[in-house]
Amino acid sequence: MTRVSRKVAVVGVALSDCGRVDDATAYTLHAQAARRALADAGLDRALVDGFASAGLGTLAPVEVAEYLGLRPAWVDSTSVGGSTWEVMAAHAADAIAAGHAHAVLLVYGSTARADIKAGRRTGDLSFGARGPLQFEVPYGHTLIAKYAMAARRHMIEHGTTIEQLAEVAVQARTNAALNPEAMFRDPVTVDDVLAGPVIADPFTKLHCCLRSDGGAAVLLAAEEYVRDCRTAPVWILGTGEHVSHAAMSEWPDFTVSPAAVSGRLAFERAGVRPAEIDFAEIYDAFTYMTLVTLEDLGFCGKGEGGAFVEKGRLLVRGGDLPVNTDGGGLSAQHPGMRGLFLLVEAVRQLRGEAGERQVRRRDGDVPRLAVASGTGGWFCSSGTVVLGRN
Repeated sequence: MTRVSRKVAVVGVALSDCGRVDDATAYTLHAQAARRALADAGLDRALVDGFASAGLGTLAPVEVAEYLGLRPAWVDSTSVGGSTWEVMAAHAADAIAAGHAHAVLLVYGSTARADIKAGRRTGDLSFGARGPLQFEVPYGHTLIAKYAMAARRHMIEHGTTIEQLAEVAVQARTNAALNPEAMFRDPVTVDDVLAGPVIADPFTKLHCCLRSDGGAAVLLAAEEYVRDCRTAPVWILGTGEHVSHAAMSEWPDFTVSPAAVSGRLAFERAGVRPAEIDFAEIYDAFTYMTLVTLEDLGFCGKGEGGAFVEKGRLLVRGGDLPVNTDGGGLSAQHPGMRGLFLLVEAVRQLRGEAGERQVRRRDGDVPRLAVASGTGGWFCSSGTVVLGRN
């Protein structure tokens, strides 16, 4: 993040209606989330001079900005999969710090689940067959298969067990049970995870994220606007981004994600260590993503992720490092590029607004430091943001 004079804070966050939303368009979900985030901040829409969005429309974010009645002077449509929103937050923070914008709105919305139900799209996600993908598509190498292959490599090299990966899903569901907005809240066991139908070896169904509808919005603003907001500021302390590969054959090590670089940069720029972080919001389209990202962010050593996730370490209640406190993409909601939801949950936790799932420090106070790390494609990209409160 560029070091200039102005500090940058998240001043508003919100979700749209999420879960099963059959009567709304993706544009509607964008608008719901945007209105709610602005109301959360207490700032007038006229103050928003920056806008970032991806994933909807032919000319994203132009079409979405028009739908919301915005005419921004700074825009970003970076699209790098699930990490898009952490990368966009980094870009927005840089722009605000440099004086190129004063208040930037990040918005996402998707009707991924409803579209499949209505037959508007299929359940298969295709990124096409051009460019580097032409060498993998003929072999039927699906998105899920790519993650599964990486997980199997970690198991072979480091002795990670399928039971340890299942623990990630079990603890995500336990956290989701505390979240009234989560799509699935009934408890599951390791045996339940292992007994499910195989989707891509070694992943069974519960190793994979759910498919939902939903949207989210985050409003960032320069420090001089903070006094006019109705909410306490959550400061952007440091950010990092990194891209690793497009073709699996060009990925040097299946057991190292791009978060190894984006996380290091974010922590260095924030001036904090992983050991100081109170909780983490990590992209979890699959259980292996959580495990390997914990390693690469420095919460445990390489190859130690399996042992780290055992014994309830990821739980809101009693966990050493609560992870995906809302239930994550495995249990709460996953409408596609879920990275923006990580930022919303991190801010709510830091402001002490998470209700029954609120994380507490040992002294009983609400958290002071958090990290949100998004992953895109098939471990192709990563964006990491370190956030803190006063």
